[in-house]
Amino acid sequence: MGNGRPSAPANARKKLGQWGESVAAHHLEAKGYQIVERNWRCRQGEIDLVARAGAELVFVEVKTRRGRDMGMPEEALTPHKSRKLLELGQIYVARHDLDVDWRIDLVAVELDKAGKLLRCEHIPNAVLGW
Repeated sequence: MGNGRPSAPANARKKLGQWGESVAAHHLEAKGYQIVERNWRCRQGEIDLVARAGAELVFVEVKTRRGRDMGMPEEALTPHKSRKLLELGQIYVARHDLDVDWRIDLVAVELDKAGKLLRCEHIPNAVLGW
């Protein structure tokens, strides 16, 4: 029976994801990006980070992996997830009444099994399709 609390593995996964998003945000800020929002949500889903790079709006998907058992972080950006991110970007721009160029980037955060950061890689224009 569920008690309304997430299971230990789900909670650990959520904490890992939050940590990866913080690492990604710091990485982008160091490159001159301005973080506008974190974890923007609507009924259709969530955008991990919303940033500005000059006049361009950048929606950032962050994928964090500890070890390679589940593959590399980039491999988690599936065609389905890519379509969802395109939809979410359109919703965000419409709801904020923005007329700006925008794109979707990926930040891949990878740790070893012990939790040591191995890499944080920013991949601009990771999702194309419109």
